[in-house]
Amino acid sequence: MSRVGKRLIDIPNDVTVDIKDNTITVKGPKGELVNTFNEEMAYNLEDTTLEVVRPSESKEHRTVHGTTRALINNMVEGVSKGFVKELELIGVGYRAQMQGNKLTLNVGLSHPVEFESAGDLSITVDGNTNIKIEGINKEEVGALASKIRQVRPPEPYKGKGIRYKGENVRQKEGKTGK
Repeated sequence: MSRVGKRLIDIPNDVTVDIKDNTITVKGPKGELVNTFNEEMAYNLEDTTLEVVRPSESKEHRTVHGTTRALINNMVEGVSKGFVKELELIGVGYRAQMQGNKLTLNVGLSHPVEFESAGDLSITVDGNTNIKIEGINKEEVGALASKIRQVRPPEPYKGKGIRYKGENVRQKEGKTGK
């Protein structure tokens, strides 16, 4: 049995969930998310809980069961609390700044790199080296954070680059003289 799929999804008071066939709409104080899931899954919506029920014990249904429950839970959490990813720039002369709704990165390349803040995502910069990405869709927040990190991933010798806040980068020793 899927341990993730068996758990119930707690729905806060300020969040409403609508189920039509295999399309689930979740509305909350931060916004609205709509997603379409596997049509074979069944959903039991009570007052403050939602349960995802699979039709059989086949391998396909077991794999989709936990994923469906996790995605719906992320939708509920996103419209009630939201998601945040924080990045930090480490390196001499590395800086980030917002120009309107564009994020401009100067990270030792021959040109500045720009990112547009899409739709419901908001990007803020604190002190030129800390970037904060906020939004209601966990997948979009993580994807944008990953794209920004790929511009200059942390290198293992000096640790310079863009990393997630709290990320541990293993340092290599480098060359040793005789």
